[in-house]
Amino acid sequence: MQFTAQQISFMLNGTVEGDPNVSVNQLAKIEDAGYGSLSFLANPKYEQYLYTTNASVVIVNNDLVLSEEVKATLVRVENAYSAFTILLEKYNTIKLNKTGIEQPSFIHPSAKIGENAYIGAFAYIGPDVKIGDNCKIFPNTYIADGVVIGDNVTLYAGVKIYFDCLIGNRVIIHSGTIIGGDGFGFAPNANGSYTKISQIGNVILEDDVEVGSNTTIDRATLGSTIIRRGVKLDNLIQIAHNVEIGADTVVAAQSGISGSSKIGENCIIGGQVGIVGHISIAKGTQIQAKSGISRSIDIAGKKWAGAPASAYTDHMRSQVVLTRLPDLEKRIIELEKIIAELRTESK
Repeated sequence: MQFTAQQISFMLNGTVEGDPNVSVNQLAKIEDAGYGSLSFLANPKYEQYLYTTNASVVIVNNDLVLSEEVKATLVRVENAYSAFTILLEKYNTIKLNKTGIEQPSFIHPSAKIGENAYIGAFAYIGPDVKIGDNCKIFPNTYIADGVVIGDNVTLYAGVKIYFDCLIGNRVIIHSGTIIGGDGFGFAPNANGSYTKISQIGNVILEDDVEVGSNTTIDRATLGSTIIRRGVKLDNLIQIAHNVEIGADTVVAAQSGISGSSKIGENCIIGGQVGIVGHISIAKGTQIQAKSGISRSIDIAGKKWAGAPASAYTDHMRSQVVLTRLPDLEKRIIELEKIIAELRTESK
């Protein structure tokens, strides 16, 4: 990838201040950038680096007033941060712009692959699979019988999708993730052993879902485990069988959601949160990291924290009281002495 300052300016609807023909071939942080790098300045606390950077081109806000001479060519835009994110997306698109079918790979004769697909080496695509247009299936990916995948989907290396699962459009699934493994279903026997309950449902990921690395989403016992439109799941998350997660909810790393629980839309769930099975979480709920949710949350838009979780403000008050417990203990001991003395004097 190589662009001139002028080309970058055209892409971002900006103006060039300096040499319009200087070229860049990499992106870098302003404090680390070298010759040939493109960087940006959006946060004023990093302005000092603008005057010392070795970057060839720096994107800055239109209203930035320089206090010293700058070596780099500047591209002035309305919002430097937003402009740089556009370039990051373009850069990522170019880096991942793979097409064609690499060998060795296996595609069952009954599978249907859309236009402009990329199938990486050692990928397995099973019977009756349907894959839409512009999909990228990276190496060592396993797609089992009857899976249906929409358009513009990216499955990174090592993704595993079990049979009959449905993947919507513009879904991104990162390496090591397993979609549709068996739910944790076992029936206890009188002798203390367990009998496995067959899990014959599937998993549905709706449009614009992104799933982080090494996350697992279990198939339903019956019916579907459903991840609604726009949900973003971090790395190392466990979603159990028959869970439903509402649209545009985000879940941070190492969280676990137990079977048949229903999470509302637009929820924010912090890292290492544990949610028990067969409960519901109201729309717009925010749950602080490491909280434990043991009962349904019925009131929309509230914050929760702690294990077991309580309303966020109540939890914070409790934390304040906890820090004062040693002092409170001393005061209680002193009061007990005073009471004992008063009782002695009154006899």
